[in-house]
Amino acid sequence: MSDTDLGTMDAGQLRQLFESGAASPLEATRAALERIDRFNASVNAYVVVDREGAEAAAEASTRRWREGRPYSCIDGIPVSLKDLTESRGLPARKGSLTESDAPCERDSPPARMLREAGAVILGKTNTPEFGWKAITDNRVFGATANPWDTGLTPGGSSGGAAVAAALNMGVLHQGGDSGGSIRIPASFCGVFGFKPTFGWVPEWPRSKEASLSHLGPLTRTVADAARMLNVIGRYDYRDPYALRGQPHDWGEELGRGIEGMRIAYSPTLGYARVEPEVAECVRKAACRLADLGAEVEEVDPGFESPIRIFNTLWFTASLALYREHGERQRRLLDPGLVADAKRAEQLSALDMFYALKERARLTERLEHFNQRYHLVMTPSVAVSPFPLNLDVPPYTGMRDWEEWAPFSYPFNLSQQPAASVPCGFTPNGLPVGFQLAGGKHDDARVLRVSHTYLSAFPPRFPDELDLARSG
Repeated sequence: MSDTDLGTMDAGQLRQLFESGAASPLEATRAALERIDRFNASVNAYVVVDREGAEAAAEASTRRWREGRPYSCIDGIPVSLKDLTESRGLPARKGSLTESDAPCERDSPPARMLREAGAVILGKTNTPEFGWKAITDNRVFGATANPWDTGLTPGGSSGGAAVAAALNMGVLHQGGDSGGSIRIPASFCGVFGFKPTFGWVPEWPRSKEASLSHLGPLTRTVADAARMLNVIGRYDYRDPYALRGQPHDWGEELGRGIEGMRIAYSPTLGYARVEPEVAECVRKAACRLADLGAEVEEVDPGFESPIRIFNTLWFTASLALYREHGERQRRLLDPGLVADAKRAEQLSALDMFYALKERARLTERLEHFNQRYHLVMTPSVAVSPFPLNLDVPPYTGMRDWEEWAPFSYPFNLSQQPAASVPCGFTPNGLPVGFQLAGGKHDDARVLRVSHTYLSAFPPRFPDELDLARSG
């Protein structure tokens, strides 16, 4: 079996080869590194590649498989970490000129859990500075490009992870999502992205607005996302927000089908404006879910846009970050991040109080809605990918990324699980995803419906021809 073949495989296929001895983790790791060599110069998904460490970990994994004692089902599987995530021995620049490139001395929970499971950490993927916006560029590493058209953004802030997943530069990719940062790039790149229930995947050190932040996988398949969650979706005492109660097997419901599943299809959530090409792809996906056995009803959850609530929290977090830096360092920060911080200076403690009160009401409404419907279906993003190095689509008059991504952050405010599922392409050949969101702790249900859809309608992924055409 050639390295190229190994480089296209998912974690389940690789595990079978490891078990049979037909291929080794070292061969799979070298195949992943070869794909990074082939593709990364065009897309800038990886900002750190640890070849020596990856090959050493893969050699150790190869020995374990040969001796019949792998640590886990993902032992030897190539993985990546977002550059906001600390991993011992690797830098975490966080896209910021204010951060050191010295290697981290400690592992975050995902890094520790993946390492203990025997996964092979290939390196770190690109993010905007401190993950502050929904595209992926920064003044340290530059912009990450969309693999379907390298003149366009892949979204963010887990844009590097989404691009790595789309091109299979590694198999399992860790992202983070405080307002859509997993689901937005998953949609723009045509991969599966999942934000679990808040607190079920531990994070430490915590992001600045800790109550919004979820960690989760970006992968080509739902089964691979479940395999990754079986490792990183476990309690860690260091995270003060960490919860117990995760599924014993995150993928236990994947094969059960969706007959009788009640899905509320909301094309706009009652307030969003959506590009017609995106809306049509999602509408077709809703019809397909109905054909697969779900009870799909077009209905809105019945709340107004919570953008003011979200921005009160988000801008205040930016202000806290800004004020923690000295005057010289502040001049090094992304001007957009600084502008958000300055806007928060006009907010009062009473503004924050009312934002939190309204957040609780939104969560209550959504949880009540989920008593009537198992899941809510929307577009993942209201627009298709737009040119690199822009924070908003051109000629729209928009100011903030939240305006073109109105579907994702409501479910960070409610702390509910949500996924982006690839569902087709615009007439220009750009990926579109639909979002599925469930009630708190209904993660297995979101994964189950996502898996059923993608099993019936497998996505297509970019390759060298797509990159060559876009270049």
